Amino acid sequence: MSIPIDDAEARSALSAIEDRRRQVMAEINVPPWYWCALGAGWVALGVIADNAPTWTYIACTVLFGAAHAGIAPRVLSGRHASSNLSVRDELVDRRLPILIVGLLVVMVALTVVIALLLHADGARHPATWAGGVVAALLLVGGPALARTVGRQTGTEHQ
Repeated sequence: MSIPIDDAEARSALSAIEDRRRQVMAEINVPPWYWCALGAGWVALGVIADNAPTWTYIACTVLFGAAHAGIAPRVLSGRHASSNLSVRDELVDRRLPILIVGLLVVMVALTVVIALLLHADGARHPATWAGGVVAALLLVGGPALARTVGRQTGTEHQ
């Protein structure tokens, strides 16, 4: 038993479906709290490096890395950006986690370079300053990277 639908109703229904699809795809992202936590951890490690014994800094770095490794598989997938939605794996671009880990490797190198330059210049607390600079870059660059990947794959709401 089929109910006849005219062209206008069909277009309206298809438009509503496409709008909802765009809304769902816009939800695919890394949650905002991830970038804040990462930046805060980066600054904390800088403060610890400047003010605590070396063994403390090494232990905290290992713990920070272990904590990140524990949450990264779920968070970096982009599938659980909000509590409103969890999407299937095939809807998410698989490059996003790789690009974010690549960004983190670059940020580690940048932190070291900035801290060494500040130390050579005689600055007080060079690791703290370097951590702060890199944390600020992560807070801006991380979400921008995720948006760019979303745009390239058609997963961002236009």
